[in-house]
Amino acid sequence: MKKSHIIAIVMIVAAIGIFISSGSDMTTFSTFKEATATQKVVKVSGDLVKNKEMYYDEQENPNLFTFYLKDSEGQERKVILNNAKPQDFEKSENIVVTGKMQNDEFVATDMLMKCPSKYKDEEIYVKSKETASIMN
Repeated sequence: MKKSHIIAIVMIVAAIGIFISSGSDMTTFSTFKEATATQKVVKVSGDLVKNKEMYYDEQENPNLFTFYLKDSEGQERKVILNNAKPQDFEKSENIVVTGKMQNDEFVATDMLMKCPSKYKDEEIYVKSKETASIMN
């Protein structure tokens, strides 16, 4: 076999591997109702419920932040993020959380916030260190 054939085969295998691995994160947006029904890892987009309690105690547990989110259907759920509270969290316009329902709470492994900016929209991505343990 020629070197060019071997290189081409290796590149094709690598491209297939990249395609398969990126396909695992191509979940569609769901609601809390759908997340409860499926019990699988989903993405829920919603707005922060500002009149309900947000909990973050840096001294007690710096990797625990809880807040309430209202999805596109108007359903509110408590979200538990195993990570630190992002800076300017209260200013976010839209929040996308990735995770799954456990009992009546949504346990998030990742969070993406769309924040208002004077000149352009900024997105802040927060990924939990315990993603593997929640997804199993």
